[in-house]
Amino acid sequence: MNPPDIDFDLTDEEREIRQTVRKFALEVLRPLGQQLDRLSADDVIARESVLWTVHTKWNAMGMGLMTSGESDYTPTQIARLGCIINEELGWGDSGLAISLGAAEFPAMLAQVSQNPDVMAAFPPSKIGCWAITEPDHGSDELDFGSDPNRPALRKPNCLAKRDGDYYVLNGQKAAWVSNGTIAETAALYTAVDDGSGVPGCGVLLVDLTAPGVSRGKPLEKLGQRPLPQGEVFFDDVRVPASHLVVAPEMYPIMVELTLCTANGFMGATFVGLARAAYEMALAYAHERVQGGVPIFQHQSVKARLFEMFRKIEAARSLNRRVVLYNTIHSPFFEQSGAMPAVQYAIASKITSTEVAFEVATEALQIFGGNGLSREYPIEKLLRDARASLIEDGCNEVLALHAAERL
Repeated sequence: MNPPDIDFDLTDEEREIRQTVRKFALEVLRPLGQQLDRLSADDVIARESVLWTVHTKWNAMGMGLMTSGESDYTPTQIARLGCIINEELGWGDSGLAISLGAAEFPAMLAQVSQNPDVMAAFPPSKIGCWAITEPDHGSDELDFGSDPNRPALRKPNCLAKRDGDYYVLNGQKAAWVSNGTIAETAALYTAVDDGSGVPGCGVLLVDLTAPGVSRGKPLEKLGQRPLPQGEVFFDDVRVPASHLVVAPEMYPIMVELTLCTANGFMGATFVGLARAAYEMALAYAHERVQGGVPIFQHQSVKARLFEMFRKIEAARSLNRRVVLYNTIHSPFFEQSGAMPAVQYAIASKITSTEVAFEVATEALQIFGGNGLSREYPIEKLLRDARASLIEDGCNEVLALHAAERL
């Protein structure tokens, strides 16, 4: 018996969009994600790789534009659609979902700038990346903590120095930049020297095909292997000053907004992964016979499955409330001094990623020995979920940052 769809308040359009994205996730993301998972990192980004098929097909669907600010949707509609779309993408393949989300980030910031030249230079059709993490600065880069006695950050690994009508970039970003090895554009969070003598940070939109940009070797890693990650190097790269979309005086606010957006996205994506693991385990429990009956008939298996179901529903509900509140209270939509609540966004990210890892672990246990085999997709989901506890800020550090707001 299929469970009821308790999303009773979805509009007909939202249901249609959910079905369209679910079909894409099932027919494109999941099989191609499993195929990419078995390749080397070099082969994942090779010209003949199916990774490009994923991006081409998603871009042709135009779904990303619905939540980018270019649409005529209200903030409430954007929030609801974002949760629906990102959960379905995570249900298909979390690594590819993150690649698709990062790809749209520079275009989104260009849209926010409302500068026609910048918007034309950074369209959604170009694959982008969010370049913030540095070799010496992981969680440091988000400048967590308000303790005045905290030691200053070490010398930045990347610096943009003002030179007339340009900024000159030198340095590098770390191997964990999502889409770093394939991106055409970057939303570069970097140290900025504007000549005033006061050090700061800002956000530059950078054309990664420009002279002086080079890439490191794609990263080999445990999970989310379909997501290409790698270093980006800058050697006297000249960027028009008009591409500074976030000046140093606005950078602290931008970091808060970025945390809210990224953590809300992660919350929805990993609800999707958890749901995928639960559904696979539930189907397997009805098929696998041990002790003369399907293992679903054993009380311990039933209890595990219900716990998985319960946690997923709770994580989804939290995520949707948080994303709705933070979208409505974003200064991008509300100009009356509204600000989103980063502690709630972090709570959603931590809840969803930990639920995803717990559910994937229990799902593998239900599969038993088969769960350890690469013939079944559960072991991949477990690896993908494990990565989420660290990426976009490890959960322990994020929790400390959120606790300061309590």
